[in-house]
Amino acid sequence: MAQKINDFKFLIGSWEFEKGKGKIIENWKIQGDSLIGNSYQYNHKNEGKLTETMVLKKINGIWYLCVTGYEAGNEGETNFKLVSFKQKTFTFENKGHDFPQNIYYQNQGKKSLLAWIEGFIDGKTMKITFPYKRKY
Repeated sequence: MAQKINDFKFLIGSWEFEKGKGKIIENWKIQGDSLIGNSYQYNHKNEGKLTETMVLKKINGIWYLCVTGYEAGNEGETNFKLVSFKQKTFTFENKGHDFPQNIYYQNQGKKSLLAWIEGFIDGKTMKITFPYKRKY
């Protein structure tokens, strides 16, 4: 898979997903040959906390999405390997991770970004969708 950093530049910027009485904001910027992202969760009082950081980078010539979680039960770094790119959708996978095993980012144009995570919990398939809108 011969993806270049330019293939991922659609992520650059700030993306917001309103859910219930709160929201999630994901920010991405380019840094050298990598993309650096962070995800904040906000409650109904607009109080935010950093829940994870992401680095999209090449390791030994292969693209990985390296995710570091900060929430209780989700601490530490997990690397997800880029396994597919089709129909403007990037698929990252780590079959050894508890949940999720797959992370998807779909380029839906300048104003929308669809992300979702999938995997198995207790033998059942679980999917969580993040329909982001561009903040800037």
